[in-house]
Amino acid sequence: MSADVILIDDEAHLRTACTQALELAGISVVAFESAELALGDINSNHNGIIVSDVKMSGMGGLELLAETLERDPQLPVILITGHGDISIAVKAIQDGAYDFLEKPFASKRLVEISRRALELRRVVLENRALRDGLLSDDRPL
Repeated sequence: MSADVILIDDEAHLRTACTQALELAGISVVAFESAELALGDINSNHNGIIVSDVKMSGMGGLELLAETLERDPQLPVILITGHGDISIAVKAIQDGAYDFLEKPFASKRLVEISRRALELRRVVLENRALRDGLLSDDRPL
């Protein structure tokens, strides 16, 4: 079973803090220090969500968002940044981000947003499975 959250942040202390907050809330996490390392775990079958920093060396969060949504337009991506401003937040939401958090943020807020995004993901995957089951059902109606 894959983790509920794929967490990507190039700052080790923030990666650790977010991982601990989510795990204490009963949410499983796999953490990566770069978007490039995480890409192998991101696909349309991922049963969880993505939480990613925006400003990172190499591929940034907005690029990761675009790549993720190309793989699955219904995969929730939550972006976080310490360099946030209104224009970045607006662009992220317009580009399809599920939500946007500006550092510093309360761990409780990350957990709440993650739970809502995970519930959305669960419903999307359940609907896909039902639809695929109906489409592959050879029985006459």
